[in-house]
Amino acid sequence: MPELQRLTGEPLVLRKYGDSFEDTVLESELAERGVGRVIVTGAQTDACIRATLHGAFVRGYDTTLVSDAHTTEDFSEYGLPPVDKVIAHTNMYWTWQGGPGRVADVIGTADVTFAAAGADAVS
Repeated sequence: MPELQRLTGEPLVLRKYGDSFEDTVLESELAERGVGRVIVTGAQTDACIRATLHGAFVRGYDTTLVSDAHTTEDFSEYGLPPVDKVIAHTNMYWTWQGGPGRVADVIGTADVTFAAAGADAVS
């Protein structure tokens, strides 16, 4: 996708599992850069998105789900909820996550910021 070109020096994290942290270099890349907050977007809400949210959170990261920037396939023919319900459920339950010393939140794309630590950032 032309709009998503990696800049020179940006790492590429290859993964085999739903959780982007599982058996990858993601955590070491984030640690090297002093990252404490992970913003999650992408595909397969009911698999990779959920796994990565939980993987980041249990590793101590503040974890933000972008409510209007994740999606999934329609598996309703197998008795599962339709896409809009899967997305709504994930947005709802992630809003209520909590843990000592870290924040889990859900925000829309318009509210995403990439401010440096200590700056006025959405948390």
